Amino acid sequence: MKIIIYGANEMASSIAVEFFEDHDVIVIDPNQKNLEPFSKLDVGIICADFLDVKILKDKDVNSADVFIACSNNDESNIIACLVSKQVSSAQTICFVQKKESMESLNSLKEEYKSTYAKCIDNIIWPQKLLVQEIFKLITIPEAVDVENFAKGRARLLEYRIKEDSELLNKKLKDCYFNSEVLVVGIVRNDELFIPNGNSSFYLNDKVILMGTPIGLDIAANELFESKGKVKKIAVIGGGSVGYGLALELEKTSMKLKLIESDLERCEELSLNLQKTLILNASGTSLELLEEEDVGRSDVVVAITNNDEKNLLCSLLSKQLGAKKVITRVSQGTTANLFERVGVDVAISQREACVNEIKNRIIDSRADVLATVERGQGEILEIKLDKDFKPKPLYEIKMPVPCVIAIIKRESKVIIPKGKTQINPLDTLLVFTKTDDVAHIKEYFKR
Repeated sequence: MKIIIYGANEMASSIAVEFFEDHDVIVIDPNQKNLEPFSKLDVGIICADFLDVKILKDKDVNSADVFIACSNNDESNIIACLVSKQVSSAQTICFVQKKESMESLNSLKEEYKSTYAKCIDNIIWPQKLLVQEIFKLITIPEAVDVENFAKGRARLLEYRIKEDSELLNKKLKDCYFNSEVLVVGIVRNDELFIPNGNSSFYLNDKVILMGTPIGLDIAANELFESKGKVKKIAVIGGGSVGYGLALELEKTSMKLKLIESDLERCEELSLNLQKTLILNASGTSLELLEEEDVGRSDVVVAITNNDEKNLLCSLLSKQLGAKKVITRVSQGTTANLFERVGVDVAISQREACVNEIKNRIIDSRADVLATVERGQGEILEIKLDKDFKPKPLYEIKMPVPCVIAIIKRESKVIIPKGKTQINPLDTLLVFTKTDDVAHIKEYFKR
Protein backbone atom coordinates (compact mmCIF):
# COMPACT_ATOMS: atom_id res chain seq x y z
CA MET A 1 0.00 0.00 0.00
CA LYS A 2 1.29 3.47 -0.86
CA ILE A 3 0.84 6.04 1.90
CA ILE A 4 1.44 9.78 1.43
CA ILE A 5 1.98 11.85 4.58
CA TYR A 6 1.68 15.63 4.23
CA GLY A 7 3.35 17.61 7.03
CA ALA A 8 6.70 16.52 8.48
CA ASN A 9 6.17 16.81 12.24
CA GLU A 10 6.19 14.52 15.29
CA MET A 11 2.81 13.02 14.39
CA ALA A 12 4.05 12.27 10.88
CA SER A 13 7.14 10.65 12.37
CA SER A 14 5.03 8.32 14.54
CA ILE A 15 2.89 7.37 11.54
CA ALA A 16 5.92 6.77 9.32
CA VAL A 17 7.67 4.62 11.93
CA GLU A 18 4.55 2.47 12.30
CA PHE A 19 4.03 1.81 8.58
CA PHE A 20 7.28 2.16 6.63
CA GLU A 21 8.38 -1.47 7.03
CA ASP A 22 5.21 -2.93 5.48
CA HIS A 23 4.11 -0.11 3.17
CA ASP A 24 5.53 2.38 0.68
CA VAL A 25 5.59 5.68 2.63
CA ILE A 26 6.31 9.13 1.19
CA VAL A 27 6.55 12.27 3.35
CA ILE A 28 5.92 15.71 1.82
CA ASP A 29 6.74 19.07 3.43
CA PRO A 30 7.80 22.48 2.04
CA ASN A 31 10.53 22.83 4.70
CA GLN A 32 13.67 20.76 4.11
CA LYS A 33 14.68 21.07 7.76
CA ASN A 34 11.45 19.39 8.85
CA LEU A 35 12.23 16.45 6.55
CA GLU A 36 15.75 15.80 7.86
CA PRO A 37 14.71 13.40 10.68
CA PHE A 38 12.91 11.21 8.12
CA SER A 39 16.15 10.52 6.24
CA LYS A 40 16.89 7.86 8.90
CA LEU A 41 13.85 5.87 7.76
CA ASP A 42 13.35 3.97 4.52
CA VAL A 43 10.73 6.42 3.23
CA GLY A 44 10.41 8.69 0.25
CA ILE A 45 10.98 12.40 0.90
CA ILE A 46 9.65 15.26 -1.22
CA CYS A 47 10.42 18.86 -0.30
CA ALA A 48 7.61 20.90 -1.83
CA ASP A 49 4.24 22.45 -1.15
CA PHE A 50 1.41 20.08 -1.96
CA LEU A 51 -0.12 22.65 -4.32
CA ASP A 52 3.04 22.63 -6.46
CA VAL A 53 2.11 21.60 -10.03
CA LYS A 54 5.09 19.22 -10.20
CA ILE A 55 3.81 17.40 -7.12
CA LEU A 56 0.32 17.06 -8.58
CA LYS A 57 1.77 15.37 -11.66
CA ASP A 58 4.10 13.07 -9.69
CA LYS A 59 3.19 9.42 -10.36
CA ASP A 60 3.99 8.41 -6.79
CA VAL A 61 1.47 10.94 -5.51
CA ASN A 62 -1.18 10.11 -8.11
CA SER A 63 -1.04 6.39 -7.31
CA ALA A 64 -1.37 6.75 -3.54
CA ASP A 65 -3.79 4.47 -1.70
CA VAL A 66 -3.94 6.58 1.46
CA PHE A 67 -3.31 10.31 1.89
CA ILE A 68 -2.73 11.60 5.44
CA ALA A 69 -2.69 15.37 6.05
CA CYS A 70 -1.27 15.93 9.52
CA SER A 71 0.47 19.29 9.34
CA ASN A 72 0.04 21.72 12.24
CA ASN A 73 -2.41 23.84 10.25
CA ASP A 74 -6.04 22.72 9.94
CA GLU A 75 -6.75 24.79 6.84
CA SER A 76 -3.69 23.39 5.03
CA ASN A 77 -4.76 19.85 5.86
CA ILE A 78 -8.28 20.42 4.54
CA ILE A 79 -7.01 21.94 1.28
CA ALA A 80 -4.41 19.16 0.87
CA CYS A 81 -7.13 16.51 1.17
CA LEU A 82 -9.25 18.38 -1.38
CA VAL A 83 -6.35 18.48 -3.84
CA SER A 84 -5.47 14.83 -3.21
CA LYS A 85 -8.96 13.75 -4.27
CA GLN A 86 -8.59 15.65 -7.54
CA VAL A 87 -5.35 13.92 -8.55
CA SER A 88 -5.79 10.46 -7.05
CA SER A 89 -8.30 7.95 -5.69
CA ALA A 90 -6.56 7.81 -2.32
CA GLN A 91 -8.56 7.51 0.88
CA THR A 92 -7.99 10.80 2.72
CA ILE A 93 -7.33 11.33 6.43
CA CYS A 94 -7.47 14.88 7.73
CA PHE A 95 -6.05 15.84 11.13
CA VAL A 96 -7.61 18.84 12.87
CA GLN A 97 -6.49 20.56 16.06
CA LYS A 98 -9.34 23.00 16.58
CA LYS A 99 -12.83 22.10 17.72
CA GLU A 100 -14.22 24.65 15.26
CA SER A 101 -12.60 22.82 12.34
CA MET A 102 -14.09 19.52 13.42
CA GLU A 103 -17.56 21.01 13.86
CA SER A 104 -17.42 22.81 10.51
CA LEU A 105 -16.37 19.68 8.60
CA ASN A 106 -19.04 17.56 10.26
CA SER A 107 -21.64 20.20 9.49
CA LEU A 108 -20.61 20.34 5.84
CA LYS A 109 -20.68 16.57 5.53
CA GLU A 110 -24.05 16.06 7.21
CA GLU A 111 -26.03 19.08 6.05
CA TYR A 112 -24.68 20.27 2.74
CA LYS A 113 -22.84 17.27 1.23
CA SER A 114 -20.30 19.78 -0.02
CA THR A 115 -17.28 19.03 -2.21
CA TYR A 116 -14.97 19.78 0.72
CA ALA A 117 -16.70 17.23 2.95
CA LYS A 118 -16.75 14.55 0.25
CA CYS A 119 -13.02 14.92 -0.23
CA ILE A 120 -12.30 14.06 3.38
CA ASP A 121 -12.99 10.40 4.10
CA ASN A 122 -11.75 10.39 7.69
CA ILE A 123 -11.32 13.16 10.25
CA ILE A 124 -9.00 12.68 13.22
CA TRP A 125 -9.17 15.08 16.13
CA PRO A 126 -6.33 13.86 18.39
CA GLN A 127 -7.60 15.56 21.52
CA LYS A 128 -11.01 13.91 21.18
CA LEU A 129 -9.44 10.47 20.76
CA LEU A 130 -7.42 11.00 23.94
CA VAL A 131 -10.52 12.14 25.86
CA GLN A 132 -12.37 8.98 24.80
CA GLU A 133 -9.50 6.72 25.87
CA ILE A 134 -9.13 8.39 29.27
CA PHE A 135 -12.88 8.41 29.91
CA LYS A 136 -13.05 4.64 29.37
CA LEU A 137 -10.21 4.11 31.82
CA ILE A 138 -11.84 6.31 34.45
CA THR A 139 -15.23 4.64 34.33
CA ILE A 140 -13.85 1.13 34.94
CA PRO A 141 -11.95 1.14 38.26
CA GLU A 142 -8.50 -0.51 38.34
CA ALA A 143 -8.48 -1.28 34.59
CA VAL A 144 -5.42 -0.12 32.65
CA ASP A 145 -6.92 -0.80 29.20
CA VAL A 146 -10.47 -1.09 27.88
CA GLU A 147 -11.73 -2.15 24.43
CA ASN A 148 -15.32 -2.86 23.36
CA PHE A 149 -16.46 -5.24 20.61
CA ALA A 150 -19.67 -6.59 19.05
CA LYS A 151 -21.53 -3.34 19.70
CA GLY A 152 -20.70 -3.46 23.40
CA ARG A 153 -21.67 -7.11 23.91
CA ALA A 154 -18.04 -8.18 24.31
CA ARG A 155 -15.14 -6.42 25.98
CA LEU A 156 -11.41 -6.56 26.73
CA LEU A 157 -10.10 -5.39 30.09
CA GLU A 158 -6.53 -5.27 31.36
CA TYR A 159 -5.54 -5.21 35.04
CA ARG A 160 -2.27 -5.01 36.92
CA ILE A 161 -1.43 -7.64 39.54
CA LYS A 162 -0.86 -5.86 42.86
CA GLU A 163 0.32 -7.04 46.27
CA ASP A 164 -3.24 -7.64 47.49
CA SER A 165 -4.37 -9.49 44.34
CA GLU A 166 -5.95 -12.90 44.82
CA LEU A 167 -4.12 -14.05 41.68
CA LEU A 168 -0.63 -13.20 42.95
CA ASN A 169 1.84 -16.13 42.64
CA LYS A 170 -0.89 -18.54 41.52
CA LYS A 171 -1.02 -20.58 38.33
CA LEU A 172 -3.83 -19.88 35.88
CA LYS A 173 -5.20 -23.42 36.24
CA ASP A 174 -5.56 -22.88 40.00
CA CYS A 175 -7.54 -19.62 39.67
CA TYR A 176 -11.31 -19.36 39.31
CA PHE A 177 -12.80 -17.23 36.56
CA ASN A 178 -16.51 -17.31 35.77
CA SER A 179 -17.68 -18.95 32.54
CA GLU A 180 -18.13 -15.59 30.76
CA VAL A 181 -14.44 -14.65 31.00
CA LEU A 182 -11.18 -15.88 29.44
CA VAL A 183 -7.59 -14.91 30.26
CA VAL A 184 -6.05 -14.18 26.85
CA GLY A 185 -2.73 -12.52 27.65
CA ILE A 186 -0.16 -11.68 30.31
CA VAL A 187 2.32 -8.80 30.09
CA ARG A 188 5.54 -9.15 32.09
CA ASN A 189 8.40 -6.62 31.93
CA ASP A 190 6.67 -4.95 28.96
CA GLU A 191 6.56 -8.25 27.01
CA LEU A 192 3.25 -9.87 26.00
CA PHE A 193 2.74 -13.63 25.91
CA ILE A 194 -0.23 -15.98 25.49
CA PRO A 195 -0.67 -17.97 28.74
CA ASN A 196 -1.50 -21.62 29.32
CA GLY A 197 -2.77 -23.40 32.43
CA ASN A 198 0.71 -23.53 33.98
CA SER A 199 1.37 -19.81 33.54
CA SER A 200 1.66 -17.94 36.83
CA PHE A 201 0.70 -14.39 37.83
CA TYR A 202 3.48 -12.34 39.43
CA LEU A 203 3.63 -8.90 41.02
CA ASN A 204 3.24 -6.06 38.47
CA ASP A 205 2.15 -8.43 35.69
CA LYS A 206 -0.73 -7.17 33.60
CA VAL A 207 -3.47 -9.69 32.89
CA ILE A 208 -5.68 -9.28 29.81
CA LEU A 209 -9.24 -10.61 29.99
CA MET A 210 -11.91 -10.93 27.32
CA GLY A 211 -15.57 -11.78 27.81
CA THR A 212 -19.06 -10.40 28.23
CA PRO A 213 -19.54 -7.12 30.15
CA ILE A 214 -21.48 -8.92 32.89
CA GLY A 215 -18.87 -11.66 33.22
CA LEU A 216 -16.04 -9.13 33.35
CA ASP A 217 -17.89 -7.05 35.95
CA ILE A 218 -18.19 -10.11 38.16
CA ALA A 219 -14.52 -10.99 37.71
CA ALA A 220 -13.48 -7.41 38.39
CA ASN A 221 -15.49 -7.21 41.60
CA GLU A 222 -14.16 -10.56 42.82
CA LEU A 223 -10.51 -10.19 41.84
CA PHE A 224 -9.53 -6.56 41.28
CA GLU A 225 -11.90 -3.86 42.44
CA SER A 226 -11.88 -3.91 46.22
CA LYS A 227 -11.94 -0.13 46.48
CA GLY A 228 -15.45 0.62 45.31
CA LYS A 229 -16.80 2.84 42.56
CA VAL A 230 -15.15 5.96 41.21
CA LYS A 231 -16.61 9.04 42.90
CA LYS A 232 -13.89 11.71 43.02
CA ILE A 233 -11.76 12.81 40.07
CA ALA A 234 -8.92 15.34 39.94
CA VAL A 235 -7.78 16.57 36.52
CA ILE A 236 -4.49 18.48 36.26
CA GLY A 237 -4.36 20.55 33.09
CA GLY A 238 -7.15 22.63 31.61
CA GLY A 239 -6.20 22.58 27.94
CA SER A 240 -8.41 21.21 25.19
CA VAL A 241 -8.07 17.64 26.50
CA GLY A 242 -8.76 18.62 30.11
CA TYR A 243 -11.77 20.64 29.05
CA GLY A 244 -13.14 17.89 26.83
CA LEU A 245 -12.70 15.32 29.58
CA ALA A 246 -14.45 17.58 32.10
CA LEU A 247 -17.42 17.95 29.76
CA GLU A 248 -17.76 14.17 29.55
CA LEU A 249 -17.34 13.68 33.30
CA GLU A 250 -19.99 16.32 34.06
CA LYS A 251 -22.51 13.95 32.46
CA THR A 252 -21.84 11.48 35.29
CA SER A 253 -22.40 11.69 39.03
CA MET A 254 -18.67 11.96 39.78
CA LYS A 255 -17.27 14.95 41.65
CA LEU A 256 -14.61 16.73 39.63
CA LYS A 257 -11.77 19.14 40.43
CA LEU A 258 -9.79 20.71 37.60
CA ILE A 259 -6.42 22.33 38.34
CA GLU A 260 -5.08 24.86 35.82
CA SER A 261 -2.16 27.28 36.33
CA ASP A 262 -3.27 29.92 33.81
CA LEU A 263 -5.76 32.37 35.31
CA GLU A 264 -7.24 33.49 32.00
CA ARG A 265 -7.84 29.88 30.99
CA CYS A 266 -9.51 29.21 34.35
CA GLU A 267 -11.92 32.08 33.75
CA GLU A 268 -12.73 30.69 30.30
CA LEU A 269 -13.32 27.21 31.71
CA SER A 270 -15.58 28.52 34.45
CA LEU A 271 -17.92 29.97 31.82
CA ASN A 272 -18.37 26.60 30.11
CA LEU A 273 -18.22 24.06 32.94
CA GLN A 274 -21.17 23.98 35.30
CA LYS A 275 -20.41 21.20 37.79
CA THR A 276 -16.60 21.32 37.96
CA LEU A 277 -14.58 22.95 40.76
CA ILE A 278 -11.87 24.92 38.95
CA LEU A 279 -8.67 25.75 40.84
CA ASN A 280 -6.12 28.28 39.61
CA ALA A 281 -2.89 26.67 40.80
CA SER A 282 0.03 24.51 39.77
CA GLY A 283 -0.47 20.77 39.86
CA THR A 284 3.17 20.34 40.86
CA SER A 285 2.60 22.16 44.16
CA LEU A 286 2.66 19.60 46.98
CA GLU A 287 1.04 22.14 49.29
CA LEU A 288 -1.86 22.65 46.89
CA LEU A 289 -2.35 18.92 46.38
CA GLU A 290 -2.45 18.39 50.14
CA GLU A 291 -4.82 21.32 50.76
CA GLU A 292 -7.25 20.08 48.10
CA ASP A 293 -7.07 16.49 49.35
CA VAL A 294 -6.06 15.23 45.89
CA GLY A 295 -4.61 12.12 47.53
CA ARG A 296 -8.13 10.97 48.40
CA SER A 297 -9.22 11.05 44.77
CA ASP A 298 -10.28 7.80 43.18
CA VAL A 299 -8.58 8.87 39.95
CA VAL A 300 -6.05 11.63 39.18
CA VAL A 301 -5.50 12.54 35.53
CA ALA A 302 -2.39 14.56 34.60
CA ILE A 303 -2.86 15.92 31.06
CA THR A 304 -0.77 19.07 30.65
CA ASN A 305 1.31 19.43 27.48
CA ASN A 306 4.55 18.74 29.37
CA ASP A 307 5.69 15.17 30.08
CA GLU A 308 7.96 16.11 32.97
CA LYS A 309 5.25 18.11 34.67
CA ASN A 310 2.74 15.31 34.19
CA LEU A 311 5.12 12.79 35.73
CA LEU A 312 5.82 15.00 38.75
CA CYS A 313 2.10 15.65 39.30
CA SER A 314 1.38 11.95 39.00
CA LEU A 315 4.07 10.79 41.42
CA LEU A 316 3.09 13.42 44.00
CA SER A 317 -0.56 12.40 43.73
CA LYS A 318 0.36 8.73 44.04
CA GLN A 319 2.51 9.46 47.09
CA LEU A 320 -0.41 11.27 48.71
CA GLY A 321 -2.60 8.19 48.26
CA ALA A 322 -4.48 8.58 44.96
CA LYS A 323 -5.95 5.20 44.03
CA LYS A 324 -5.39 5.42 40.29
CA VAL A 325 -3.25 7.82 38.25
CA ILE A 326 -3.61 8.29 34.49
CA THR A 327 -0.89 10.32 32.78
CA ARG A 328 -0.59 11.85 29.34
CA VAL A 329 2.73 11.27 27.55
CA SER A 330 4.01 12.42 24.20
CA GLN A 331 4.86 8.98 22.83
CA GLY A 332 4.52 5.27 23.56
CA THR A 333 8.16 4.66 24.48
CA THR A 334 7.85 7.23 27.27
CA ALA A 335 4.69 5.52 28.49
CA ASN A 336 6.58 2.34 29.43
CA LEU A 337 9.05 4.33 31.51
CA PHE A 338 6.29 6.21 33.33
CA GLU A 339 4.50 3.00 34.25
CA ARG A 340 7.72 1.48 35.59
CA VAL A 341 8.16 4.29 38.11
CA GLY A 342 4.64 4.13 39.51
CA VAL A 343 2.11 5.62 37.09
CA ASP A 344 -0.88 3.28 36.73
CA VAL A 345 -1.68 4.15 33.11
CA ALA A 346 0.40 6.26 30.74
CA ILE A 347 -1.40 7.11 27.51
CA SER A 348 -0.03 8.73 24.36
CA GLN A 349 -2.13 10.94 22.13
CA ARG A 350 0.08 10.18 19.15
CA GLU A 351 -0.16 6.46 19.79
CA ALA A 352 -3.95 6.68 19.97
CA CYS A 353 -3.99 8.40 16.56
CA VAL A 354 -1.67 5.86 14.98
CA ASN A 355 -3.83 3.01 16.30
CA GLU A 356 -6.92 4.72 14.90
CA ILE A 357 -5.31 4.90 11.45
CA LYS A 358 -3.99 1.35 11.67
CA ASN A 359 -7.15 -0.36 12.91
CA ARG A 360 -9.85 1.64 11.16
CA ILE A 361 -8.19 2.51 7.86
CA ILE A 362 -4.89 0.88 6.89
CA ASP A 363 -5.71 -2.59 8.24
CA SER A 364 -9.49 -2.38 7.96
CA ARG A 365 -9.53 -5.00 5.23
CA ALA A 366 -7.42 -7.30 7.38
CA ASP A 367 -10.13 -7.47 10.08
CA VAL A 368 -7.95 -6.15 12.90
CA LEU A 369 -10.41 -4.89 15.50
CA ALA A 370 -7.95 -3.47 18.03
CA THR A 371 -4.30 -3.23 18.96
CA VAL A 372 -3.16 -3.67 22.56
CA GLU A 373 0.04 -3.25 24.57
CA ARG A 374 1.51 -0.68 22.19
CA GLY A 375 1.26 -2.88 19.15
CA GLN A 376 2.37 -6.19 20.67
CA GLY A 377 -1.07 -7.83 20.53
CA GLU A 378 -4.09 -7.71 18.22
CA ILE A 379 -7.70 -8.85 18.22
CA LEU A 380 -8.65 -10.34 14.87
CA GLU A 381 -12.14 -10.84 13.52
CA ILE A 382 -12.32 -14.04 11.46
CA LYS A 383 -15.50 -14.77 9.49
CA LEU A 384 -15.84 -18.49 8.74
CA ASP A 385 -17.27 -19.37 5.35
CA LYS A 386 -20.24 -21.64 4.68
CA ASP A 387 -17.97 -24.57 3.78
CA PHE A 388 -16.23 -24.65 7.16
CA LYS A 389 -16.55 -28.14 8.67
CA PRO A 390 -18.23 -27.94 12.12
CA LYS A 391 -15.97 -29.08 14.93
CA PRO A 392 -15.48 -28.54 18.67
CA LEU A 393 -12.94 -25.94 19.70
CA TYR A 394 -10.49 -28.49 21.08
CA GLU A 395 -10.09 -29.98 17.59
CA ILE A 396 -8.86 -26.69 16.13
CA LYS A 397 -5.07 -26.91 16.25
CA MET A 398 -3.76 -23.38 15.77
CA PRO A 399 -0.23 -22.99 14.34
CA VAL A 400 0.76 -20.32 16.88
CA PRO A 401 -0.25 -19.40 20.45
CA CYS A 402 -3.58 -17.54 20.46
CA VAL A 403 -6.99 -17.56 22.12
CA ILE A 404 -10.34 -17.81 20.35
CA ALA A 405 -12.00 -15.55 22.90
CA ILE A 406 -15.40 -14.71 21.41
CA ILE A 407 -17.79 -16.40 19.00
CA LYS A 408 -20.40 -14.20 17.36
CA ARG A 409 -23.27 -16.33 16.08
CA GLU A 410 -26.14 -14.30 14.62
CA SER A 411 -27.21 -12.10 17.56
CA LYS A 412 -25.46 -14.20 20.20
CA VAL A 413 -22.06 -13.69 21.83
CA ILE A 414 -20.51 -16.93 23.08
CA ILE A 415 -17.48 -17.31 25.35
CA PRO A 416 -16.15 -20.66 24.12
CA LYS A 417 -14.82 -23.63 26.09
CA GLY A 418 -13.01 -26.70 24.77
CA LYS A 419 -16.20 -28.54 23.82
CA THR A 420 -17.93 -25.51 22.25
CA GLN A 421 -18.94 -26.26 18.67
CA ILE A 422 -17.51 -23.98 15.98
CA ASN A 423 -19.98 -23.68 13.07
CA PRO A 424 -19.93 -22.35 9.50
CA LEU A 425 -20.60 -18.58 9.26
CA ASP A 426 -19.52 -18.03 12.87
CA THR A 427 -17.40 -14.94 13.46
CA LEU A 428 -14.41 -15.52 15.73
CA LEU A 429 -12.59 -12.88 17.77
CA VAL A 430 -9.04 -14.14 18.16
CA PHE A 431 -6.44 -12.66 20.49
CA THR A 432 -2.82 -13.14 19.45
CA LYS A 433 0.59 -11.52 19.27
CA THR A 434 1.00 -9.17 16.34
CA ASP A 435 3.92 -11.18 14.95
CA ASP A 436 1.64 -14.22 14.62
CA VAL A 437 -1.31 -12.57 12.84
CA ALA A 438 -0.31 -13.75 9.37
CA HIS A 439 -0.13 -17.39 10.49
CA ILE A 440 -3.66 -17.26 11.91
CA LYS A 441 -5.12 -15.70 8.78
CA GLU A 442 -3.42 -18.32 6.65
CA TYR A 443 -4.78 -21.11 8.83
CA PHE A 444 -8.39 -20.04 8.35
CA LYS A 445 -7.95 -19.59 4.60
CA ARG A 446 -7.28 -23.31 4.15
